[in-house]
Amino acid sequence: MSCETLSDKLTGYLDRELDEQAAGEVEAHLRQCVTCSAQLEGARRVRAAVQAHLPPLRAPERLRDNVRAMLRTQASRAQPRRTWLPTWAATAAALVLGVAGGWQLATWRGPRGDGSDLATEVVAGHVRSLEGAHLTDIASSEHHTVKPWFAGKLDFSPPVPDFTPEGFPLIGGRLDYLGERPVAALVYGRRQHFINLFVWPSRDSNALPAAASRRGYHLVHGSAGGMTYWAISDLNESELSQFAQLVATDLGHGAAHP
Repeated sequence: MSCETLSDKLTGYLDRELDEQAAGEVEAHLRQCVTCSAQLEGARRVRAAVQAHLPPLRAPERLRDNVRAMLRTQASRAQPRRTWLPTWAATAAALVLGVAGGWQLATWRGPRGDGSDLATEVVAGHVRSLEGAHLTDIASSEHHTVKPWFAGKLDFSPPVPDFTPEGFPLIGGRLDYLGERPVAALVYGRRQHFINLFVWPSRDSNALPAAASRRGYHLVHGSAGGMTYWAISDLNESELSQFAQLVATDLGHGAAHP
């Protein structure tokens, strides 16, 4: 098995979805390949961090009530034919798990317009960046170095402001994925804290910064100059808001990006 083939099967192996033969092939390769073993361990650390910071979401009570009502209706219809009860019970259990699980997966995977799901993705992206050595794909304090690095990797040219004079030095950048699209992730520092600034094009020309807190992290998001931005850090709320205001001002002074 090649390293490329194992990479394609890594998620299935972690989720125990591979058959016995495929799992055995993965394990045999891992015993011989230090690089792939390190990749597996990194994936396990990321999964543990996400699970620790982002516990499973609970289906809304309205959805749960609707499922219960449906089950009661089916139970009353199945009552005269008791010999069918075991089959019906198994079907009902699958229905509950499928509806609740499907709702949770849909909530996790992408935004639905209110920003709550996107905030969850932003937190997950921030946590991932702090695991292992993937804080940046390009490490540089020079925005003239970081900005050209994104050329050809995104369908837009991200702004890369320099806030070193204001006490928020640029550390670097990387590619990330939010809201079902690739985005630019710019990394800044503030003393011992890291700030992830996610940026991508927006149809909203200007939206005032809005603050939120998730799982011990502070978030500020808004839009300006044709770009949406999300800033996240464990930095205190006041200083992160100061940083976000610098971002909004810089974007507002720049031209809209393609």
